[in-house]
Amino acid sequence: MGSSRASTWRLLAYSLTSIPLAMAALPIYVHVPKFYSDVVGLNLIAIGGLLLAARVFDAIQDPLLGYWSDRYRDSRFGRMLWVMLGTPFLAIGMYGLFHPPHWDQGVMAWWLLAMLFLVYTAFSMLQISYQAYGAEISDHPVERTRVTSWREGLGLVGVFLAAALPEILSKQQGPREGFASFSTIFVPLLFLLVAVTVIFSPRAIARTQAATKDALRAMWKPLKNPLFKQLLIIFVFNGIAASIPATLVLFFIDDVIRAPDLSAHFLIAYFAAGALGMPLWVILSARIGKGRAWCVGMLVSIVAFVWTFTLTSGDTTPFMIICILSGLGLGADLALPPSILADVIDDDDKRGLGRNEGAYFGLWNLVTKMNLALAAGIALPSLALLGYQPGLAQAPNALLYLAGVYALLPCVLKAAAAVALIKSPFFRSAAPLPPLTKGV
Repeated sequence: MGSSRASTWRLLAYSLTSIPLAMAALPIYVHVPKFYSDVVGLNLIAIGGLLLAARVFDAIQDPLLGYWSDRYRDSRFGRMLWVMLGTPFLAIGMYGLFHPPHWDQGVMAWWLLAMLFLVYTAFSMLQISYQAYGAEISDHPVERTRVTSWREGLGLVGVFLAAALPEILSKQQGPREGFASFSTIFVPLLFLLVAVTVIFSPRAIARTQAATKDALRAMWKPLKNPLFKQLLIIFVFNGIAASIPATLVLFFIDDVIRAPDLSAHFLIAYFAAGALGMPLWVILSARIGKGRAWCVGMLVSIVAFVWTFTLTSGDTTPFMIICILSGLGLGADLALPPSILADVIDDDDKRGLGRNEGAYFGLWNLVTKMNLALAAGIALPSLALLGYQPGLAQAPNALLYLAGVYALLPCVLKAAAAVALIKSPFFRSAAPLPPLTKGV
């Protein structure tokens, strides 16, 4: 059963929830800093500090949410219980985040913090159990990559919507009203697609429950897996490298490229290239191994993105080309690491320690959010202290600092990730794979 190939329509049903998850994630990581800076009027230091505090809190709770997901895996609704429980809270949080009241800045800082806490907690409830469920759909390495590529590919559809809709609606209605309309559209779409996923996803394989029921031991158990620790090191460097541009991209487009009207076009081109290139990484990973394919993706991203530092005002065509080429590398970052993680979890099974996908993905999400927290909590205040002010007259060399942090620092970090990957067992292993059988 674990080596069977899930039907396309069931994988589609499972993957649909990644659309609203991506529609929530992109605005949180990309639009919230600029929205609360330009529209609400909070300063960058305050926004960076609040994002850092909220993300640290969110990251700390992820291992506990992963533990609960594992504990209730054998209940009536399994992991989908947490997907269903998190859905209404995510809807409320997203609606409140982009429907801010007209209060003074001191109170608005508390509003932003409260909405971030709500959105992050609900988002984690959904995402951890949702990803852990995906890791249980198949035992076959290639099929696992197929599952993650479907999930992440559909997630990019959500990214398209999150990139385009706020821009379109903001132009029509103004920034405050446009983002409010976006969150209003988001709510019913979230409920609809989650319902399809819960009802029609492929059945998860029956798993051996880990022996321990001690919460603390279960939450940190993955850190005893040496393969997981090696994968985390690579993931940290690569994740921070991706998080810094995600945090600064709109500022770079506005003040360096000076083409704010094309923001949505750049983002859509980047993520469209990632989606279209996803099948290539699935095929390449099946032929040369997931680790080697991921390394190729990193190198593609570095070679494409490093030239961003040389761009100046009006360089829209070169930046579009860079977005497309670096977007191809994005597909490897999305499809391959979660698939490698699912393989790493097999190591516990081989040692008779049972399986705790929730604990692994809880820690995985903790690291992901710490990467984002560092990007927002360090990059934004640092640029402010160096004299950068969004949309205003800039201090000498302020735009140079912005370009350096946006373009060069991520390439250095991704190069470090590539070196760590080359030295890891994931790069060296490319064992023959068993055949897949047709499933339903």
